[in-house]
Amino acid sequence: QPLDSLETITQSSDVKPKELNKCNQLKQKGLESIAPLVLSVEETPEPISTEVRGTIPTWIRGSLLRNGPGKFEFGNQHYNHWFDGMAMLHQFKIEDGKVTYRSRFLQSDAYKKNSERDRIMVSEFGTVAMPDPCKNFFMRFLSRFEMPEATDNASVSFVKYKGDCFVSTETNYMYRVDPESLETQDKVDWTKFIAVNMATAHPHTEPDGTTYNMGNSYGRKGALYNIIKVPPMKNNPEETLEGAKVLCSIVPIDKARPSYYHSFAMSENYVVFIEQPIKIDLLKSITSKKRGERICERFFWDPKQDTVFHLIDKHTGQTNSVKFHTKALSVFHQINAYEEDGFLMLDMCCSDNGVALNNYLIQNLRKSGEALDQVYNTMYKAFPRRFVLPLNVTNDTPTGVNLNTRPTSSATSFKTAKDKVECQFEDLHGEDLYEYGGLEFPQINYSKFNTRPYRYFYGCGFRHLVGDSLLKIDLEGKKVKVWYQKGLFPSEPVFVPSTDAVEEDDGVILSVVVTPTEDKRTFLLVLNARTWEELGRAEVPVNVPYGFHGAFNPTA
Repeated sequence: QPLDSLETITQSSDVKPKELNKCNQLKQKGLESIAPLVLSVEETPEPISTEVRGTIPTWIRGSLLRNGPGKFEFGNQHYNHWFDGMAMLHQFKIEDGKVTYRSRFLQSDAYKKNSERDRIMVSEFGTVAMPDPCKNFFMRFLSRFEMPEATDNASVSFVKYKGDCFVSTETNYMYRVDPESLETQDKVDWTKFIAVNMATAHPHTEPDGTTYNMGNSYGRKGALYNIIKVPPMKNNPEETLEGAKVLCSIVPIDKARPSYYHSFAMSENYVVFIEQPIKIDLLKSITSKKRGERICERFFWDPKQDTVFHLIDKHTGQTNSVKFHTKALSVFHQINAYEEDGFLMLDMCCSDNGVALNNYLIQNLRKSGEALDQVYNTMYKAFPRRFVLPLNVTNDTPTGVNLNTRPTSSATSFKTAKDKVECQFEDLHGEDLYEYGGLEFPQINYSKFNTRPYRYFYGCGFRHLVGDSLLKIDLEGKKVKVWYQKGLFPSEPVFVPSTDAVEEDDGVILSVVVTPTEDKRTFLLVLNARTWEELGRAEVPVNVPYGFHGAFNPTA
């Protein structure tokens, strides 16, 4: 695609500097170029040693697994969007205070087809695969009228189902992988097990291994949002998603323009679906290949629409008739959700605008000077917020009264009509978070505190287009601790509890830190999660691109 058409995507958004609110007052000048962080790298399939500085606690035994794009071109064809790059899997294996590193490209069908022809053969989120020049003119013409093939480039995250490790994206495909060797094993298609056309890369897991996810389905009557439940155990080693079922289906507000969602929330008794005004035009989806349009061009932000919270009972599959509304906002990642005293606390990283997807064109990430500053300074930042949803709203519940009676909370919930409650959030941060560009990639002590009352969460601060600091927020007083070193860009923090943990933050934070400068190395950073002090780092003598999500896989 010509670059001037890509510029149109960015400039056509409704983001204007004069409209930026308090959450977006941070202006940067002279931002460092991060272009080297989005360049293709070679894989390192055999483990290599790292140089440890400081101390890696010997009780940490397992691997930090990371996923993200690692190849951005084939031949003379280049991908347009950060999300398009071919999935590269990374392993930082920790044992006896030492760390080894290895990486492999996921052997997806997309990767293999592209590699065999040395050109882009499969369309991705921001890049259209051009018709194969080896086909005759008639066949190339007919290919324009075929339904677009979903990519199996599972570059977003590592997830677990039934104890097995998978890499996932936001289509109907994912791959089972060996967490020890990173070798690609089985391709898994959700449509072979349940009636959905895709699933998120952010499932939630119960302590017993039962896993919940969400996925859309598309039919003659439009779209449906589906809550998925996957059982915790396998009946034989070859099983993947056998036994999965659709717990319930939700009708979109506009069936021809359903909402995009990257994740969802879960409390002890409820799945919480956030129907936000980032919309998908289904008509464009059907005709996009004919017109040669990118997938990202089907998405649009409709600020006139409310964001709506749907509550689904995990035990019965029943959807709460009460819908909770708030102003238009966009959400990619939730922090936590829990029930207490008849309320459901819903904590999320929210932005007041939904055009963030457009900011991550590769050409934007590779800009420098004033052009890079301009991209950053017109972005809406994400901040942690809490909504308090009353669970006992009935026909007798009065209107015009704040239903949030929690004395320590400034969030509001007002019943405005039958089965409708309008909500206003409270900030989960102090004024100082504005200095760090907000917070994204949130993480908690998931195994012990997901769906439960909690005190701490962790994330990346964003004074650049990618995370440039690591943050810990204490909800008692909304205090923030910061790890920051100029020129270093840390990944999503992963919390690993210590073996003798008593307090919620007894453990370490693992983060892969990359740098665009040549005289420094990528390293695995280990922070004391309680004090936020650096314990050690393991320096890797190879280039590693900035990635998306990861998980810690403990040694059995």
